[in-house]
Amino acid sequence: MPGGAGDMKRSTMRPMQHSSKLQNVRYELRGPILQAAKAMEAEGHRILKMNLGDTAPFGLEAPESVVVDMIHHLRGAQGYSDSKGIFSARTAISQYYQTRGLMTIGVEDVFIGNGVSELISMTLQAFMENGDEILIPAPDYPLWTAAVTLTGGKPVHYLCDEDENWWPDMADVEAKITPRTRGIVIINPNNPTGAVYPRHILEQFASLARKHDLVLFSDEIYEKIRYVDAPHIHTAAVAEDVCVLTFSGLSKAYRMPGYRAGWVAVTGPRTVTAAYRESLELLASLRLCANVPAQHAIQTCLGGYQSIEALIRPGGRLRDQRDLAGSC
Repeated sequence: MPGGAGDMKRSTMRPMQHSSKLQNVRYELRGPILQAAKAMEAEGHRILKMNLGDTAPFGLEAPESVVVDMIHHLRGAQGYSDSKGIFSARTAISQYYQTRGLMTIGVEDVFIGNGVSELISMTLQAFMENGDEILIPAPDYPLWTAAVTLTGGKPVHYLCDEDENWWPDMADVEAKITPRTRGIVIINPNNPTGAVYPRHILEQFASLARKHDLVLFSDEIYEKIRYVDAPHIHTAAVAEDVCVLTFSGLSKAYRMPGYRAGWVAVTGPRTVTAAYRESLELLASLRLCANVPAQHAIQTCLGGYQSIEALIRPGGRLRDQRDLAGSC
């Protein structure tokens, strides 16, 4: 029929191929299983998706005061912000870490991103060369492995021992360090094992970083969600003389993953990290800025009532769900 599909000229363009950088990238949390779930939804089935750490479908909502505060700032959040993030939010992050003993973290040491996910890629891109290696815990949070691969690097997995509280096997960590190793990823509290690392484990990571001139990537997004008396210790607190990147954000403790508000704080001797900091500032500028409305939620979250504490103590919903899962 005229004008129909049969009337279209046959394309002479050759089929597009995916980039070779995707050859070994896997992210099964959003892979074939999710596609099958979407197909079932299209057929009318109700699917409860548990592939992502999304709190909203389970009725765990952001604190009302935070939502109201963000709405209040909407009209003033229509333009770009400073590429590193709005000053009040970075100040709140800096002050939070200072109350935790990290006195060297100032406002200019903080970069705000569209969730920690964006910052993982940015911090890797800022210094890695093709073929560089990054050590990543196994079992792993797959985004770290994928981000290293996409940056042109090689992810090397070190073992976490199930029989030893899922703590890292430090002998295995050191055995996997080569001349191409540039950094070590530490996820504490760990995703997916839930392990909280004691001081002596973190001190051993710091010692390896000093010995082999490595950067420590400390993913601490779950730092406020703990169900036992084990304290959370920031990696940067035991490695002041090492370049440490401390990641956190609002997605888990404040139940707002869709707001995309995360940050990274850079610590370590400025004489050593100066060029790296410049690279991060360049990359932050290239993406213009992070989601501005969500940045206005950061100060309210960090400075106000910590509703997560009621959820994780005995009788709290998260604690009860954890206990129920543990008894199965």
